[in-house]
Amino acid sequence: MSKQKLTVQLAGPRGFCAGVNRAIEIVEKSIEKFGAPVYVRHEIVHNKYVVDKLREKGTIFVEELEEVPDNAPIIFSAHGVPKSVPKDAHGRNMIQIDATCPLVAKVHVDAKRHKDDGRTVLLIGHAGHPEVIGTLGQLREGEMLLIENVEQAETLEIGNPENLSYVTQTTLSVDDTAEIIEVLTKRFPNIGSPRKEDICYATTNRQAAVKALTLNCDAVIVIGAPNSSNSNRLAEVAKAAGCPKSILIERADQLDLVWLEHVDTVGVTAGASAPELLVQELISRLKENFDVELQEDSVPTEDVHFSLPSTLTA
Repeated sequence: MSKQKLTVQLAGPRGFCAGVNRAIEIVEKSIEKFGAPVYVRHEIVHNKYVVDKLREKGTIFVEELEEVPDNAPIIFSAHGVPKSVPKDAHGRNMIQIDATCPLVAKVHVDAKRHKDDGRTVLLIGHAGHPEVIGTLGQLREGEMLLIENVEQAETLEIGNPENLSYVTQTTLSVDDTAEIIEVLTKRFPNIGSPRKEDICYATTNRQAAVKALTLNCDAVIVIGAPNSSNSNRLAEVAKAAGCPKSILIERADQLDLVWLEHVDTVGVTAGASAPELLVQELISRLKENFDVELQEDSVPTEDVHFSLPSTLTA
């Protein structure tokens, strides 16, 4: 019986970004330097495969410092942490290794700069996400207000609207964030903005690549974890760009092959915390079940690299 023909278009760029590469390297080098186990507060990045592999090497993932012995190495995840966490770790003589993505750290610096200038700070982001919790925790409670959508931007009441600034979560939808900023700028013409866009280069590039996929694809598959903000945004961007048959899966075995019936061309991408190995795993499964023609345009080079913390290089 002949297999259904299926064209698979690979997005480029896709997968790991510089911040994720750095965070994983920090954990691996910490194990080399201090020996196992090392502790990581929260998942180092949002990907089960990555977390499980690091766990096998001797990493213990915890949600709170109370789960970590005194004097132990503690790594803060790429999403960043509230200021109270390093303070508590210092009080318990823990060896602190900060894997916060430098682009997230930039948002923290901007928020503090706005506050020091006497401005009310707005954070555009998703409530409950670790990055948002970490950013809100850079200031005292109530000094930064969270804006999640256009509706909140339209109804926001501020005591001093002339002294207002905003920062954003780094993994948001570029288009959705632009809509919120447009509303805020219209309502508060003097609102201060980041010196450089907060949404990270990897998020922007991957969303642009997915939009390009939708021009020629009947369906789009995003590889990424269900708790990964940037991966979820990729699936949403594909739908918004005109490809309603778009899904997010964590591994190839989660794909129901029936979903690809009547699909001629499927686009494939991966979130910034998903390794390329998982993309190739999906392609292998598709080749086992379909007559696959693989297409991949030249991938734009991302030559961003972040240095490691001095704790690991000294």
